[in-house]
Amino acid sequence: MSESLRSVLRRDIKARRAALDPPARIAAADSLVEQLDALAEWHTDQRIAGYWSTAGELLLHRAAAACARRGATWLLPRIDGRMLRFAPWRMGEPIEANRFGIPEPAIALDDCLAPAAVELVLLPLLAFDRRGNRLGTGGGYYDRSFAFLREGERPREPLLVGIGYAWQEVEALPSEAWDVRLDFICTDRELIECAPTAAP
Repeated sequence: MSESLRSVLRRDIKARRAALDPPARIAAADSLVEQLDALAEWHTDQRIAGYWSTAGELLLHRAAAACARRGATWLLPRIDGRMLRFAPWRMGEPIEANRFGIPEPAIALDDCLAPAAVELVLLPLLAFDRRGNRLGTGGGYYDRSFAFLREGERPREPLLVGIGYAWQEVEALPSEAWDVRLDFICTDRELIECAPTAAP
């Protein structure tokens, strides 16, 4: 897929996602948690990173609440240069906008976790395929932060789970040398275990 086609795909999916009405977004968020229940690590891992939903991304408020109920730590990403660190956060705690206007917990970077210290990561995406390839917004923050996962066998910690609406699936996305493959994808309809050798 050429960069121009990637740009077209990003533009089209962003527009469709932004056009979703509130009832559709809430229904998808409710269904997402039901699908996450099929992932064993969702019930056992204690350090779970999510994201602050913006621009129509699939909402994670129900997921965050589920983590809080069982005593797990919910983490949100903070930009640290060209990388991410992960800050513990609970509903109602202070937030501040980063340079992209995305809310982040208002705590010092020194009090955040390194990517390798997280057990389970829920990543936003614009498009995905069943081999674990993910199209993000193009900033590369997740790929750089979890580059260490490209070495060695997968899955291993942290487990990477892409989060998106079922309609964001595409037949195939090409992988680049710097891409970090997803272990699972969870949509509002199913939990997909990614198989890198699966037919497109």
